[in-house]
Amino acid sequence: MKSISIDEFVVKVNDLWLNQWFLLTSGDYSMKHYNTMTVGWGYFGIMWNKPVAVVVVRPTRYTYEFINKYETFTLCAFNKKYRNDLLLLGNKSGRDCDKIAETKLNIVPSQKVSAPSFKEAELIIECKKVYWDDFKPVNFLDDSIEKNYPQKDYHRFYFGEIMEIRGTDKYLSAL
Repeated sequence: MKSISIDEFVVKVNDLWLNQWFLLTSGDYSMKHYNTMTVGWGYFGIMWNKPVAVVVVRPTRYTYEFINKYETFTLCAFNKKYRNDLLLLGNKSGRDCDKIAETKLNIVPSQKVSAPSFKEAELIIECKKVYWDDFKPVNFLDDSIEKNYPQKDYHRFYFGEIMEIRGTDKYLSAL
């Protein structure tokens, strides 16, 4: 794992979000108070002249409590051999069990934020929240979007300024 500047960071964005997924983790490593969940919706970009990662969390998810309480979060991507672990972490709730203990993954401190990362990750993006808002169904311009919310549990979205990126050479530009 190497530190990667935002200018050298390269990803196949759609493949990463749709097929590889991330673990979104918020909380405080030093306090041993955190939760993680698998996410497949989000994006990277520039907003307010800052590099940002944008993630969405439903209010019904346990991670929602953590990402609202704490100022930072991490996004960790993994080799496909950890796919079953990501499935488990996306389907079980940390309210009910120590779901991380049921995986092959190990929590580690991050470099620049209090939210933890994972030792086995091949990409770690550390973020500090700079904005949030709730999806408002009245603003959906495409009626098919509503099908994603049969329980009316509309996502809250969070913009996180990217504070640190670490990854394997796979994520490093060959400038």
